[in-house]
This record gives sequence, structure tokens and C-alpha cells, in this order.
Amino acid sequence: MSTMNISLPDTLKSFVDEQVSQRGYGTSSEYVRELIRKDQERLQLRSLLLAGAASAPTAPADVGYFDGLRDRVRNNPKADARG
Repeated sequence: MSTMNISLPDTLKSFVDEQVSQRGYGTSSEYVRELIRKDQERLQLRSLLLAGAASAPTAPADVGYFDGLRDRVRNNPKADARG
């Protein structure tokens, strides 16, 4: 693992320390790594959304389309996250 040093104003350092304490992170490095991972996920999702928006539609998103989605979810036991 590589090391990176960053400089923060006192107000940001206090904020990071508070987040580490309140949210159960072991170190400020763990907190920063989690922020970076979430930003990577956000960028990936944005890329997927933009690709989807730029692609040609394959089926109309009408009442029948959404009824079909609901049926698929109801009939898929793995989709039930409550268990």
C-alpha cells in the first residue's frame, strides 16, 4: 500500500476526526479511503447513466413495461432484500 500525505485546514481536520469517531472508522485513512471508493462508484454510475441516456431505446417505458418489471421482482426470491 502506498502512502499519501495531505494537508487540511484545522476545520476540515476537526471534521474528519469527528467523522472517524462518530461513524466507527479506525483511522482517518479508513474514512478517506471510503470517501474515495464512494466517489469512484459515483463516477462509474454517472458513466453508466450517460451511456444509457446516449443509447437508443429498446422498448417503450409504458405501463406494460413497468408491470413486467414488477412481475419479475415478485417472482424472483433473490430480489426480496428483507430476508
